[in-house]
Amino acid sequence: DRRGEGPVTRPIVRRTHAGSRAARPLKIVVTGPFAAGKTSLIQTISEVAVIGTERTITDETRERKETTTVAMDFGRVSLGDGLSLLLFGTPGQRRFEVMWEVLSEGMIGFVLLVNGSDERSAAEAARQLETFRAYADVPFVVGVTHLDEPGVDPAETLARVRERLDVGPEAEVVPCDPRSRDDVKDVMLRILFGVLRRLEPVKAAG
Repeated sequence: DRRGEGPVTRPIVRRTHAGSRAARPLKIVVTGPFAAGKTSLIQTISEVAVIGTERTITDETRERKETTTVAMDFGRVSLGDGLSLLLFGTPGQRRFEVMWEVLSEGMIGFVLLVNGSDERSAAEAARQLETFRAYADVPFVVGVTHLDEPGVDPAETLARVRERLDVGPEAEVVPCDPRSRDDVKDVMLRILFGVLRRLEPVKAAG
């Protein structure tokens, strides 16, 4: 009988996953400048209702878009065998940059969207790419959106974006309509293949 002896203290046990890393949810960040299509991409592929933080825009950028993400968008995709992708969309405007680092924690890769019809988007994307590559050395894919806008030459725009981002030929810079499920699936698969390629030398060394 331990009554009157005070509370019983027990050591805290930190639980870890017994399975492999691939058996757990994998985190992918979707980033890019304002109005590049980040929220649309997550809405297109997510199997659950997207949790978003959209707010009405009150400054001069309202002419381009009525709302913007101020914290994050969240969606999920199940791939079978217990594997799922957790998608975190970042705010596009630099004044919300504090959320970029928070959301990048633990990511296995990231998607950088660029509005191909807006030169300002490519310039801002170059700064964002540098920032996210500094957060973590993980695979990334650049998806160029709005290639169906009048006067936009897709091949020329892809080449211009690649040059503006200053990435080598090994970097994947691909067309991506964020409203197209096929395009979004293609981007996600490219990220996963990039992760697998990184794991192959580790397995060989083991």
